Amino acid sequence: MNMSLKNTLKMSFKSIFSNKMRTFLTMLGIIIGVFSVIVIVSLGQGAKADVTSSIESMGTDIMNVSIYSDNSLDNSNLDEIEDLEGILKVSPEINNYEHVKNEIEDLEYTNIYGVDEDYLDFQNYKIAYGRSLTPVDVDYRNQVAIINSDVAGKLFGKSDPLGRKILIKGESYTVVGVLQEKKASMFMGSDNMIFIPYTTAMRKFNINTIKNVTIQTDMDCDAESVKKGIEDYLAKNLVDKEGFYVHSQEQMMDEFNKISNMLTLVLGGIAGISLLVGGIGIMNIMLVTVTERTREIGIRKAIGARRINIMIQFIIESTVISCIGGFIGTVLGIIANKIICGVIGIDPVVNIQVVAAAVGFSLFVGIFFGVYPAGKASKLKPVDALRYE
Repeated sequence: MNMSLKNTLKMSFKSIFSNKMRTFLTMLGIIIGVFSVIVIVSLGQGAKADVTSSIESMGTDIMNVSIYSDNSLDNSNLDEIEDLEGILKVSPEINNYEHVKNEIEDLEYTNIYGVDEDYLDFQNYKIAYGRSLTPVDVDYRNQVAIINSDVAGKLFGKSDPLGRKILIKGESYTVVGVLQEKKASMFMGSDNMIFIPYTTAMRKFNINTIKNVTIQTDMDCDAESVKKGIEDYLAKNLVDKEGFYVHSQEQMMDEFNKISNMLTLVLGGIAGISLLVGGIGIMNIMLVTVTERTREIGIRKAIGARRINIMIQFIIESTVISCIGGFIGTVLGIIANKIICGVIGIDPVVNIQVVAAAVGFSLFVGIFFGVYPAGKASKLKPVDALRYE
């Protein structure tokens, strides 16, 4: 009498759940493999989306110039750069870490940015209340400060900071504005930031040269041509002809995406190897199972089971084990991804295609690594199998 598919399925599930600990240990490799793939790839995509969002928020029309070696720029250079084709605005940046305090609190290693009246707009910072820097502040080197919400909370608590005094490197500054809270990126934090006129910063911090410049470009102009124009000017006017670096936000995004994609591919591939190891584990356990159930196979063949029935039963067992492991790994991976993203401060990203690929691959692994044990079981001769003890 031939065994029906229904009976085959019934016996497969009975065999799987008759030894729960062995079944769990068998699928553990698949669970770890799927879990690793989903967590690594999802974190990679989440980090990529986070950085891309941060860069886009600053505007793709922005270019940054970094000057190093013995090179430096002054205000006349800035004016000449602003006259180049395709450039709308040029904003210098002076950056220092300084000790900041008031009558309530001390803040060490606070980011002090010396900027002009255009810088905050370039970087997409918004004033929550108060005002921004003005040309008058820059021209007259006024000792005024724009603070972010972190500094406002730490120095003033819930009280209004406008018009209050803070000490930066022992010098008194009046708070004239507070920035709206800006979401921190995984790679671009926003803790303890204070903005003062760059002319004031140069005088108070004994800085005579400008090393960093933010440039707003005309979106209608070719970005590469504008960049080349800036590079040609710097090469012509600086002492060290190679002592500078010009990069656009779009270039930064492309470079980060390349690195992110490569890391995700490599780490995802390494995690994928664990799926193959899990498949090998399934095959080994199924081979042991075939040996243990040799007599049972002989009895089933003796009462009419065909080779295909035996083979299907063992393939179903390996596939079910692999699929259950894939499902558990997927659920745990999604949960872990959300927890990790919450800890590092990025939005969780779960790509349905990645989940489908991981589960689909676990299904393939179950079938592929179940074929050999199933084939071995189906080839057993009833007479020899019944003699097995």
